[in-house]
Amino acid sequence: MTDASTNLKRAAQMIADARSVVILTGAGVSAESGLATFRDPEEGHWSKYDPMQLATLDAFNADPELVTRWYHWRFTRARDVQPNPGHFAIAALQKHKAEQAQSLTLITQNVDGLHQRAGAADVVELHGTIHTWRCTTTGKETPLSELSFDTFPIPSAAGGLMRPCIVWFGEMLPQEALERSFGAMAECDLFISIGTSATVEPAASFLLAAKGNGAATIEINRDPTPNTSIVDVALQGPSGSILPLILNELGIG
Repeated sequence: MTDASTNLKRAAQMIADARSVVILTGAGVSAESGLATFRDPEEGHWSKYDPMQLATLDAFNADPELVTRWYHWRFTRARDVQPNPGHFAIAALQKHKAEQAQSLTLITQNVDGLHQRAGAADVVELHGTIHTWRCTTTGKETPLSELSFDTFPIPSAAGGLMRPCIVWFGEMLPQEALERSFGAMAECDLFISIGTSATVEPAASFLLAAKGNGAATIEINRDPTPNTSIVDVALQGPSGSILPLILNELGIG
């Protein structure tokens, strides 16, 4: 039996034994659906722009048309791709745990809504969502589906502009999402990191918080991360390949 097979079976058993699971997902999960991460080079027109410089309040204030057009392009890409087997496996596992009168809290750093499209419920969105926009004057939020992108930037009814409800670089994360996340860390007996290096705060603190409260830990990622050596089980590879194998071990269809 290979080490990979042993670790897969061990991970499945840990999940089966856990009564309160927390899953943290990052850009790697969405990348398997074809969405580039911020670290990946873009293609076409937007390849000449640095996402790190566009995703800021300063950039929006300086050139709201440019930033709005960029986010229009980003949500169009998110709309046109499909959830992958990793997304569906997480949703299926969450449903299974609920049927067992257990819990699975899904926390994501992604803003694309692919987890929800795959059937996941009550997702904690640490970095906000591209599917809701808000007025810069009143803060009133509007679903993306109700907005018209006939002009760039988009004027709001209150005389301000509409911006995506995404946490830009330099902005504070939603307090409710943080409270729910750390509350889940305090109560879980298993923490699973999927598709993220988890090196940026507060996600970087989640693993240590969970371990500090006695939780077992699993990492699933394409490449090794700084956390690979400290988790109980590390599975290297695409989550869309590994998670369905875990579900098969658990007998979840």
